[in-house]
Amino acid sequence: MAILEIKDISYSYDKKTNVLSDVTAELEIGKLYAILGPSGSGKTTLLSLLGGLDVPMKGKILFDGENIAKQGLANHRRNHVALIFQNYNLIDYMTPVENVKLTAQQDVVPILERLGLTMAEMNRNVLKLSGGQQQRVAIARAIASDAAIILADEPTGNLDDDTAAEITTLLKESAHQLQKCVVVVTHSNDVARQADAVLQIRHRKLLMKEVAQ
Repeated sequence: MAILEIKDISYSYDKKTNVLSDVTAELEIGKLYAILGPSGSGKTTLLSLLGGLDVPMKGKILFDGENIAKQGLANHRRNHVALIFQNYNLIDYMTPVENVKLTAQQDVVPILERLGLTMAEMNRNVLKLSGGQQQRVAIARAIASDAAIILADEPTGNLDDDTAAEITTLLKESAHQLQKCVVVVTHSNDVARQADAVLQIRHRKLLMKEVAQ
């Protein structure tokens, strides 16, 4: 069942040249999607539209059959999606544990441990962590949330290979075991191979290909 539907979306930065043109797709719960494409092709723009951070010039985004613009974009961001940004967007005066607890109903320590943080690091101010550690906290916050959709912009970009592989596994588990719809913008072929489907942006169009597991 499609939890997110993209209906004839077009988007332009300058109202002249489209970055995305008449894009249509259906995204299901229980699946991990990878969005691929060259730099500047509109990958992050599409993610922003799905998350209600921007609005299309044409077309609409549906969540569970309802237009997110009519529901209210703030409502969509608050209740339906968990976002993993490249710039982390953590609360800078809090610890990792406190940041993740903002979205979690369960014990957050096991999630942070699995992402490679020590107990000392979990209880340290996030500004005293490295960029890679802050990225892990941002990922933990999204995974621990109750949101039906996880949207991630290059979540493994600043991480070593072992941690990147573990995070990809966690995102896949979030889709398959927790029945979330997980959408990842990535340049990583490893992430794409783990995905259930690849969304390829080429020449302002979106092509979806199921991945054989």
